[in-house]
Amino acid sequence: MQKIACLIIEDEPLAAEILEEYISQMPSLHLANICSDAIQAIDILKNTPVDIIFLDIHLPKLKGLDFIRAIDFPPKIIITSAYQEYALQGYELNVVDYLLKPIEFKRFVVAANKACQQISDSRVKNNKLLTAERDYLFFNVGKKKEKIVIEEILYIESLREYIKIVTKDRSILTKLSLNLIEEYLLNRNMLRIHRSFIVAMDKIDAFSATDVEIKGKLIPIGRSYKDLVYSHLESFN
Repeated sequence: MQKIACLIIEDEPLAAEILEEYISQMPSLHLANICSDAIQAIDILKNTPVDIIFLDIHLPKLKGLDFIRAIDFPPKIIITSAYQEYALQGYELNVVDYLLKPIEFKRFVVAANKACQQISDSRVKNNKLLTAERDYLFFNVGKKKEKIVIEEILYIESLREYIKIVTKDRSILTKLSLNLIEEYLLNRNMLRIHRSFIVAMDKIDAFSATDVEIKGKLIPIGRSYKDLVYSHLESFN
């Protein structure tokens, strides 16, 4: 079972330690990182997959609620605060739960399980979209499902919880993991060349030691992917 990655954003060391201990007691969770302010958290989210954020309200530099407003496509967020008056604003920003300090473990478990269930439901829904062997897929885009023909895909870019699928005519943004779509696209002439990119090999117009070019878009080749990418590119020569 894939574990749920958690990020703690908390400027009080004792409160952070308590949350860290609670996370360690739940087998379905693992702690990805801890940071003491929201600015640091924004940088972490650029490079670290996170499923749940445990977020304090009163933080230095950038307050918790402003942090939620500042990030696109936030993970599931559970607010941890000593102040109950911010609860309504939190729920208006679609937080999963609002935990009042001091937080009891049993209350933490309820909130964490609620977030895990929402994540699990989303993963099941996404898996159903990818089960059938066919030449096209339907993806959730807003309140509708949009059809993408696999042969028309140029590349796919990971944007944390979302992926951007780019074809020659358009691009769509859908809530799906790059790992999941990668599994489905095996043996479909698609190759992951970077932790954030999958490309259609036959759509590559040019390449160098560091990147490939598709329709004017330069896409980096990740260091750990270079040998695999070069071997595939050589097979086209």
